[in-house]
Amino acid sequence: MMASTTADAPTATPLFDLQALVVSVRRRRRLWCSLALLGMLIGAALAVAMPPPPSAMTKVLVAHQEDQPNDTGTLIRTDVQLLGTTRIAGKALQSLKSTEKPADFMQDYRGTGLTNNLMQIDVTGKDDADAVARAKALADAFVADHVRRMQQAAKAEAKALRDQRDRMREELTEVNKAIGDRSPESDPQGSASIESLFSRRAELTSRIADFDQRAEEAGMGTPKLVAGTQIVDAPRAVEHSMPRSVATKAGIGLVLGLVLGLAVAAVGSVVADRPVLRREIAANLGASVIAELRRIHRRPALPWQFRRTRAARERLTVSLARTARRSKEPVSLLELGCARSASAIALDVAGELATEEPVVVIDGLPGTELADSRRTPGDVTVVSGERAAGVSHQTRRLGVGSVAPGTAWTDLQYLGSQTVLVVRAGHGSAAWLHTVARQLADQRIPVIGVVLIDPDPRDRSDGTLWDGLHTALRGPYERPARQNVTGQQRTERSSMSAARVPYSDQEAR
Repeated sequence: MMASTTADAPTATPLFDLQALVVSVRRRRRLWCSLALLGMLIGAALAVAMPPPPSAMTKVLVAHQEDQPNDTGTLIRTDVQLLGTTRIAGKALQSLKSTEKPADFMQDYRGTGLTNNLMQIDVTGKDDADAVARAKALADAFVADHVRRMQQAAKAEAKALRDQRDRMREELTEVNKAIGDRSPESDPQGSASIESLFSRRAELTSRIADFDQRAEEAGMGTPKLVAGTQIVDAPRAVEHSMPRSVATKAGIGLVLGLVLGLAVAAVGSVVADRPVLRREIAANLGASVIAELRRIHRRPALPWQFRRTRAARERLTVSLARTARRSKEPVSLLELGCARSASAIALDVAGELATEEPVVVIDGLPGTELADSRRTPGDVTVVSGERAAGVSHQTRRLGVGSVAPGTAWTDLQYLGSQTVLVVRAGHGSAAWLHTVARQLADQRIPVIGVVLIDPDPRDRSDGTLWDGLHTALRGPYERPARQNVTGQQRTERSSMSAARVPYSDQEAR
């Protein structure tokens, strides 16, 4: 009979975790809020320091001979481009008797096509009166140029029609002469020729009358177009409200700063690769998250925050003290990015253990966080890491150290043969968390669990690893085998039954 084995199918790892990215960006809210505030202040400052120049506006109704109901705005766009030419700018400057160059004047105005026949002209000047005068001169110059072009086009069209009419009249004269030179003949072929000449004379007469009418209509249509092209909104100064300008530019700066801040935070989160979710930290360290606490700040916490944090710390203290009592081996707390929190947890656990027996806390932290945190409770003694060798093995020991970059990994064995990692979320990179897990595995220091400091309050990911020891260590961490009732050998693995302690009053799921 063939034996069948079942292997876990490998799961595909996504390029990046969207949930982790959102959490990382939200945790960097100080960055993008600061950039948004900076953008708002810069926008408001620009509005005050650089107010808009005095300006005026006018509207011109432009009539076109080629107007069609289905026009897409091609004609008015052509008029806007013609407005921005040196010819019209020069005519306007001539009426103003200004010595300014037309190319420079073109930078001070712009045209906008509002509809197929309505154009708005915006002009800036030294003051309101100068801006209004410039707008009027520019509108008059454009209307005069447009009327001149229409008249020239109408004259050219009428002349072309009259020239064609004159050529047909000459041909008609020749046809009449040919008819007069013919005498009545009885020959059938001659009669057919005379009939064709009469038919040609009638056709030329009709076409001549048609060209006369078209030439007259071309001349009659020009006055209507000239009358239709006019200034419909007299030039007037545009009023600028300083509060409105400040609010508008401040809002624009706020949006731009917020977008820039979010982009920088997102790119920084992807590049830094600092795990913030429980499942990521647990997977990288190879140990389950057993508790969550708020970070201890130097400033005093608010009353409701202090109550919730104190209740969560009390639950964690009781849980860790129960684990330390059941273990015959010394336990250590190793921090990463949260020395103050680790010191406070160590002193709380030591005080809980000191109610039954004397406790020695071995301070292996690089700074003075443990000594400066608060006074040690009754039967708790704090010694430095250099004096750890002189502590008796019969005395209950609780080590406190660090796994930050620069840690002397071989010294961690003197703090405890098993440890609880106190890690601040988003502090260490994924590569460094892997390094910590590998170094602890090399030192044969199993990780009981992870206490997560400053977690994301909306994190709903699972931070439990059922095979944490096998994940973290290079190979299974073996305990001495013991005989059970039936005589079979079984490997005992240490586990911690303490439930995860949330930082809020809500129960852990």
